[in-house]
Amino acid sequence: MALRDIKPTRSELINLKRKIQLSERGYKILKMKRDGLILEFFKVLATAKDSRGELMDKYKVAVEIMALANTLEGAIGVKSAAVSVKEVPEITLKSKNIMGVIVPQIEASKVKKSLVDRGYGVLGTSTVIDESASAFEELVESIIESAEIETTMKRLLDEIEKTKRRVNALEFKVIPELTAARDFIKMRLDEMEREELFRMKRIKARSAT
Repeated sequence: MALRDIKPTRSELINLKRKIQLSERGYKILKMKRDGLILEFFKVLATAKDSRGELMDKYKVAVEIMALANTLEGAIGVKSAAVSVKEVPEITLKSKNIMGVIVPQIEASKVKKSLVDRGYGVLGTSTVIDESASAFEELVESIIESAEIETTMKRLLDEIEKTKRRVNALEFKVIPELTAARDFIKMRLDEMEREELFRMKRIKARSAT
């Protein structure tokens, strides 16, 4: 189709200008959201590094104390103390909102127990059993905390990637294409006005002769 055959209207130009304005507004909002999410991600990442280090430290301590307990009490004695525990930890899953991203909030109860609540006979076991139980209770707490942090990081990262794709699509595809279409329609409307003005001048010149 020849350029001369394309006859856009003023309303088309106005509609395109509106779409560009909306796209640019959406681009700014999404860019702010992306930047905010990245800041939140790095905050959680700093917490995650500390949490991972603490988790590994507690794991090493728990393993070492368990090895000592197995040596002093024997595997059967350790297992007997373990199965005597009546109350297991209770996990409650809630959620919180970080810039529109729903992330988990894990609350745990009955993880740390008193000597009585652990169920095994205090007089029939050595202190290494108590130390082992305490070490693993602390380890479980760290695991729960790490699970919340790691899941939060993953969901924030997924949302960052999704927002980045939308920002890039607006910046490099949608807005440039709309702008090019607006410029073309404006140019074509200007040409049509000049053609119409030239035609009217010719008609006026013929009428004068």
